[in-house]
Amino acid sequence: MESNAALVDRWRSLLTCYNTVACDLDRTLQEAHGLTMSEFEALDRLVEADCDKRRMQELAADMYLSQSALSRTVARLEKNGLVQRGLCESDRRGVFVSVTEAGRHRHAEARMTHSDILAKHLSDAPQAVA
Repeated sequence: MESNAALVDRWRSLLTCYNTVACDLDRTLQEAHGLTMSEFEALDRLVEADCDKRRMQELAADMYLSQSALSRTVARLEKNGLVQRGLCESDRRGVFVSVTEAGRHRHAEARMTHSDILAKHLSDAPQAVA
């Protein structure tokens, strides 16, 4: 069994790796495509779902954001015409979100940038052990 100090060192190494990649993603996606890392991730999840719309609750469950942080992220995407929100017909409390054609286009442009940053940082990174 690993010592507590070794576990803490591994944890700090993981945090450093995450923060380095996240900062680079956020900066580069913002500069090149006008998207934050969270906005790209929301678009990516919507596009990959390959359906007309998703419930906000489902999207939040898939992402690392709180419900309120996701709501703010989706509001920014909606303001920029990249997604649309609508109420669920059968459950007025439910909110659906769908990606627009402009959102699909922006996602397609940003996807290569996202992949390039991940490859730059993670291709030679040691695999995390669960």
